[in-house]
Amino acid sequence: MWMWTLRDMAVIGIGLIISVIILTQLRSALPLVATCAYAFLSIQLDDVSVKDYLTWAWRYFISAQQRFEWRREE
Repeated sequence: MWMWTLRDMAVIGIGLIISVIILTQLRSALPLVATCAYAFLSIQLDDVSVKDYLTWAWRYFISAQQRFEWRREE
């Protein structure tokens, strides 16, 4: 039912606190963008996260060698 695991929620919460402090003190939004990207990539639906899906897609389309066998029909 939850979109994130408890560990992910803790990382996102701590990241948001640190990001807001850095944003107010140093005027840098980079940590906030990284925290939001992590929050998006760690969303889970049916026990599969967005990061897992992107990893599988990367392996299938780019990094893993595909094997095709051509058979002659007789």
